[in-house]
Amino acid sequence: MNQPTPTNRGKSIRHGDFDTLCDALDYAALCETGLNFFDGRARLKESLTYKNLRIKSQALAKRLVPFAAKNSRIGLAAVTTPEFAIIFMACQYAGLVPAPLPLPVTLGGRNSYERQLQRLADTGDFHALFCPESMQQIMGSALNDKAIPVMSFEDLEKLPDGNELRPFDKDDLCYIQYSSGSSSSPKGIIGTQASVSANCHAITKFGMEMDDNDRGTSWLPLYHDMGLIGFMLAPIMSQMTVDYIDPQDFTRRPITWLQLINDHKSTFSFSPTFGYELCVRRWRNDRNLDLSSWKAAGIGGDMVRPEPLTEFSTLFSKMGFSEGTFKPSYGLAETTLAATFSPPGQGLLKHTIDMERYERTSEAIEANEITNIEHKRTFVACGLVLPGHEIEIRDFDGNVLDGNKVGKICLRGPSVSPGYFRNTQATEASFSSDGWLDTGDLGYWLDNQLVVTGRFKDLILWHGRNIWPQDIEWAAQAAAPHRIGRACSFAMGGVGDQKEIMLLLECRTRDQKLLDEIYSSVMTAIRLEVGVPVRLQLVPKSTMVITSSGKLSRARVKAKFLNGEIIDIQADSPVSIIGNETAL
Repeated sequence: MNQPTPTNRGKSIRHGDFDTLCDALDYAALCETGLNFFDGRARLKESLTYKNLRIKSQALAKRLVPFAAKNSRIGLAAVTTPEFAIIFMACQYAGLVPAPLPLPVTLGGRNSYERQLQRLADTGDFHALFCPESMQQIMGSALNDKAIPVMSFEDLEKLPDGNELRPFDKDDLCYIQYSSGSSSSPKGIIGTQASVSANCHAITKFGMEMDDNDRGTSWLPLYHDMGLIGFMLAPIMSQMTVDYIDPQDFTRRPITWLQLINDHKSTFSFSPTFGYELCVRRWRNDRNLDLSSWKAAGIGGDMVRPEPLTEFSTLFSKMGFSEGTFKPSYGLAETTLAATFSPPGQGLLKHTIDMERYERTSEAIEANEITNIEHKRTFVACGLVLPGHEIEIRDFDGNVLDGNKVGKICLRGPSVSPGYFRNTQATEASFSSDGWLDTGDLGYWLDNQLVVTGRFKDLILWHGRNIWPQDIEWAAQAAAPHRIGRACSFAMGGVGDQKEIMLLLECRTRDQKLLDEIYSSVMTAIRLEVGVPVRLQLVPKSTMVITSSGKLSRARVKAKFLNGEIIDIQADSPVSIIGNETAL
């Protein structure tokens, strides 16, 4: 009977001290550990030891060597299955560059997905696309005007046999990962063997302080850096067993994630804040869980919001979960995955600042007893910089800031990507000649820990104030939490102080009386807590555009709104904007 792979390696742990991913799997194959794939009810579907992963990957690699020249790009549908891991590693042994591709369900429909695939194909110059047989039609339809073969996983088994491997060496590429927020111009982030090895070494030895007793559990999509690097490549680099459920299964049954941690005594698992929030919403008190083995509940991929995390720890504390288990982090795909981790046991190090002062001076001054409650905002520290890496907070003239001054987060170190694939303009805009990456994020120092305040491009400048759209969105959601979904705020029209601030709020009701109550309570909350004039529109659930990693794409929601594609459920008709005028 198929059994999940054990936690115990059977050999001494090595923390990613390998030149290449192939070297790492060669060592992991000597261990007893591997990858396990479960269904939405926590039942094992298939297990894959690292030994068998190596055998199957090398066998396929021998067929891929004559199929494509070295460094050819292969688009690979990132399904959470053994086949993805096998093909990804086969590419490594064959000297081909895999580019994990998102799946249709995350992109809002077939037409949207086909457009996204077309843009990715234009950018990636793929030699071929590999996917499950069930996806061949949609991928073929998207690429019907391009000479790119779309091959099923089963087709790969029919390729002529070869007799040699062509593994990457330490100076070669490893993969190309497309930014989850990309829309009209996807950017392919280059991962090298050196950057992957450096980041996995830093993560497993210093960030997570991994030992022989650690086991991972993940529902994260494998086309996103937190899923691909954090829960496939880093485990291979450290010989750790991982238990997976498909992201769709997690969305339908999030408690299965916790059930797997309970069943297999997992110690590591990560999620954006919304994953913990979803577990709180779906909990039915219908089972007994023991989460005491969970020693690092990582938070990454989006802004760390303390309120839903505190709700999670309060609810599951009776099952052995401690708030000290939370492990906030900061990173981005351009740094392979991670740049900072909070120290073990710290949990949520909160810092409440005076937002009125911050909005006017760009200083994060701690709130006190005389600070108006509506001007208080709590951030969470994202931890210490990984050894061997540097972070600087800079102003917009490039001067280095210290203390509580907010500025651009810039990062340098061996984990940083060399740039974007065949996109010199974007590379030169983000990467300096001396190795510094401008992350596009803003933050400040809390002692020696990094605090991230948001994306610079999302910042709304209004009457001399720096307004964060998250503040508007979170205030709206807090005003009527049981009847609303996602919120999205953005500025539009005009220049300078002539901008109009828009707020779209998903509602799970069409009852006009309830909608009027929501509108009134939200507008009152915005006036009191944010103090800026906002134009509120209540919209149907599932209106927002979400990236492949689960983040809100404000730019794409704004474009959708301006194109008249969003319904006002109080007016019950689409609204479009022409100049500064509203047209029904």
